[in-house]
This record gives sequence, C-alpha cells and structure tokens, in this order.
Amino acid sequence: MIGRTYPDAYEAVPPNAPTPRGRAVQINMFCDAAHANDHITRRSTTGVIIFIQGTPILWYSKRQSTIETSTFGSEFVALKIATELLEGLRYRLRMMGIPLQGVTNTFCDNDSVVKNVTDPTSTLTKKHNALAYHKVRETVAA
Repeated sequence: MIGRTYPDAYEAVPPNAPTPRGRAVQINMFCDAAHANDHITRRSTTGVIIFIQGTPILWYSKRQSTIETSTFGSEFVALKIATELLEGLRYRLRMMGIPLQGVTNTFCDNDSVVKNVTDPTSTLTKKHNALAYHKVRETVAA
C-alpha cells in the first residue's frame, strides 16, 4: 500500500559497491523522544540506538532544533532523525560489502506515530510534522 503512494521511492544503493559476502546481518533500531525535557528552552531530546546482530553500533542523543508543543510532534521528529541515520548506516554497510537481511526493524514507543506512519490516509496539519511524515513514509516504501 505504501509503495503505491510513493511509486518512485527506492533505497540508495551505491553503484560501485562490492559484491556482498558472508552472512546477512539484521539491523534493529530503537528511537524515542523526551518531550520538552529541557526546563529552560522546553526543547525535546531525541534518542536513537541502532543494533546490528544485537550489538549496539550507532547511538545518538541530541536536543531537537524545534520546540514541539506535543509528544506526538517530538516523537515524529525523532523518528525522522533516526530514519536519516539508518539510511546512512545501510549505505555504508553496503559500501563495505556487508549483506543486509531484509528491512530494518524499527521500534518506537508512541502508538500514534506508528499508526500515522503506517496509515496512508492520515494527514498532518503542521508543515514540519508533515515533512517528517513523508520522509519516514518514503523510506518505508523504499
């Protein structure tokens, strides 16, 4: 269903990547946001950790550049950041000739964000949330 919404979506595969060798690796990603936890600026913090074969490979924790008025918005921004980190990691692994086992399992604790990303009929009113939504959806479609 998502593929019909984004028919031109594809995952960037390096044209000069070596032939994958060895066993394929499974990637799992966890992302979360702490909504307005900075008591002075009320900015949210994004937290991401990516595992390959159960070993933490990449982690990220940083204050978000926007001030979100809801947990939903901060979780969506966190998921967009996590998706961008994941795209870069998958590209680098392919450049090293490491085979990847299917799609990456992504875990997020906000049920509303998960439902919005998986429902093609959902609409968002805030422009930056809509941009994050479409970025994540296009990556899922690829």
